Amino acid sequence: MNSARRIVGVAALLLSGCASIYSTPPTVVHQPMSVRPEAAPQMPPANGAIYQASMVRPLFEDRRARHVGDTLTINLVERNTAQKAANSSATRGSDVSGGITAASKVPLAGLAGMNLQAKVDSDFAGKGASAANNLFNGTITVTVIEVYSNGNLLVSGEKQMALNQGSEFIRFSGVVNPNTVTTANSVQSIQVADARIEYKGSGYIDETNTMGWLQRFFMNVLPF
Repeated sequence: MNSARRIVGVAALLLSGCASIYSTPPTVVHQPMSVRPEAAPQMPPANGAIYQASMVRPLFEDRRARHVGDTLTINLVERNTAQKAANSSATRGSDVSGGITAASKVPLAGLAGMNLQAKVDSDFAGKGASAANNLFNGTITVTVIEVYSNGNLLVSGEKQMALNQGSEFIRFSGVVNPNTVTTANSVQSIQVADARIEYKGSGYIDETNTMGWLQRFFMNVLPF
């Protein structure tokens, strides 16, 4: 009976591990990533007049996002370049010499005339350089999840693409100034404050690019 329970436990562990391969990776973007707008008030019964207050739509009103639940297209045009270089050098040297001359009072006469010399040289040179160049282009449509008191919009959204051997996740969130939204209801990502952009994947191809937990454990514990 105990052996059967052990087999069931091991099988459940293996299944959970397999399921985790295709699970949704965690995210740091603002939550929730999508909301529903508030329900529209119930339409009052028609009173027979031509003008109906519940059906009013401003003639010159554009379709830019401004309310919770509205959608907004983000044009991802991120490009970051960084470069750093450092050089350092140090030199140190010392020279010491001494001797024992012939003297009658020297206990060990054999040491007379012996010379001692010591010399120490130390050189150090260091050089380091690092560079990074990141480019991210694309589009993603997000949802307004909150409207601040000054009119700025907190947006968040996710795009999932199921590929043959896994899934790709593109996530975005940030604060948008309505004045930067174009007439096409879009905004550049470089104009979004507190922007959080993620590009992650799931599946065995992505798992092969990740170090295993046991190997990470030994790298953190072992001193070499």
